[in-house]
Amino acid sequence: MLAVSSYARDYIEGRRARFDEDVAAFRAAGVDDAAFEAVYFNNLVLALELSFVHRLRALEKQDGNALNEVRLLAHSLLHHGGRLVEDRQITLDPAKTVLGYAVGDEIAVREADFVRLCKAFFAEIEARYIPAE
Repeated sequence: MLAVSSYARDYIEGRRARFDEDVAAFRAAGVDDAAFEAVYFNNLVLALELSFVHRLRALEKQDGNALNEVRLLAHSLLHHGGRLVEDRQITLDPAKTVLGYAVGDEIAVREADFVRLCKAFFAEIEARYIPAE
């Protein structure tokens, strides 16, 4: 698969709507279980990354933005037992990230965390990957 340098606005809006639906479904379920909440929203982080997995890294940059954060969270969830790992190519300062995870922290994304992360992620996607009209 070739790297993607742009996404159509309707694709981005469709994905955003789907994540809004997923959050609404969680709320409607009325589940009051912190462990389930973390599993559910950790999995949505994976789905968020997968929705834009082939994005061109040169456009993403390596400055610790929300795209980098989601990339590292997903990689850590899939390959490192849910503990955030370092990526020497990305400058990830916990004080400047959306969720504030540091290397070695256990990832347990909550609903409010995911909503904030998703909003920041889509803002970066729109800023970097929608072609100029």
